[in-house]
Amino acid sequence: MLTNQKWPKKAYRPTNSKHAKPMSYVFVLIIFKLSHSLQYVYSGTSEIPNLPEFVVIGLVDGEPFVHYDSNSHKMTPRQEWMARSEGPDYWNKESQNLHGEESLFKNNVDVAKKVLTLHQSGGVHTFQRMYSCDWDDETGATGAHEQFGYDGSDFLALDLKTMTYVAPVMQAIPTKQKWDRDNTRKDRYKRYFTQECIDWLKKYVSYGKSTLERTVRPEVSLLQKDPSSPVICHATGFFPKGIVVTWRKDGVDMHSDVEVGETLPNGDGTFQITSKLMVKPEDWKRNSYSCVVQHSQKDLPVLLEEKNIRTNQGKRSLPWGIIIGCVAAALALVAVVVGVVLWRRSRTGNRKADRHRQQWRPTEPQVTCFKACNCTQSLYWGL
Repeated sequence: MLTNQKWPKKAYRPTNSKHAKPMSYVFVLIIFKLSHSLQYVYSGTSEIPNLPEFVVIGLVDGEPFVHYDSNSHKMTPRQEWMARSEGPDYWNKESQNLHGEESLFKNNVDVAKKVLTLHQSGGVHTFQRMYSCDWDDETGATGAHEQFGYDGSDFLALDLKTMTYVAPVMQAIPTKQKWDRDNTRKDRYKRYFTQECIDWLKKYVSYGKSTLERTVRPEVSLLQKDPSSPVICHATGFFPKGIVVTWRKDGVDMHSDVEVGETLPNGDGTFQITSKLMVKPEDWKRNSYSCVVQHSQKDLPVLLEEKNIRTNQGKRSLPWGIIIGCVAAALALVAVVVGVVLWRRSRTGNRKADRHRQQWRPTEPQVTCFKACNCTQSLYWGL
């Protein structure tokens, strides 16, 4: 069930965080992201050893810049530019706001376990909420996204154009109906996503401009495990995150026989991505194939020839970049469980500790029960 909740100073208070399950996209290799994005992920977990029960991660342009968890009870910077731009008052206020939200969020996890798992409340569970806004500093275009998830499945998502919610599961319908009827809430959210969130995004970008707007070109390699294996086009060490990798046959883009991986973080603030060509060696030896990496409006083509391929058996082994990236990916997976990073919406880059606006808490909780419950339990959402 839902109720209103206190907003944090700089972050519009999303109580229930991110949609745990990474969205899958078939071909679209990567993201032409708007120039900048601000994203917050709130995650609640149960019965996961050695992990905080409540975690908040804020990201600018896909890079974590603030962090809070229920072990430390402190909001802390994750970027040097953020640490030097805000003083003690900011961090103390944010920490107090989020500390006050822990019990509310934990209650949501407990209720969700009963409502959404056929009243089986034990075991490992995650309850998440993610919201974000985007801003293109060249065109001025803006966008926003809000989504809820439970145990890796979608629960609710906001359609900003209509200011209504999409409910992919039956249990979410009562909540959708309630929020869709609440015009005061819709006006507040619309104002936040179209104005306040963008203002905070611009502020944070100004703080970290030299870091966020830097350009590091990718190093592109062709990799092959053995002569009969698929060839992998590996781009690594690039920033910003937006990139497109395509395979071309005789100069024409391929839309089949290609498997594109997700963009993964390296350990140094840059990113990497792979694209696998699923054709037999005899085919690419008879035709002209190339891997083309588009980054920061520049094309980096690599012709598929045996002399350009790195193999485990040949002159060079797999580069350290892809090994380090795999380690980073494993760490990122843990982060996802805790509510860090990317459930990533492929277009936002998109989590939230940003917004110092009015703070309020309802005097009376407004109750909405899921159809699966007997109206004895209530979910309190930070809305």
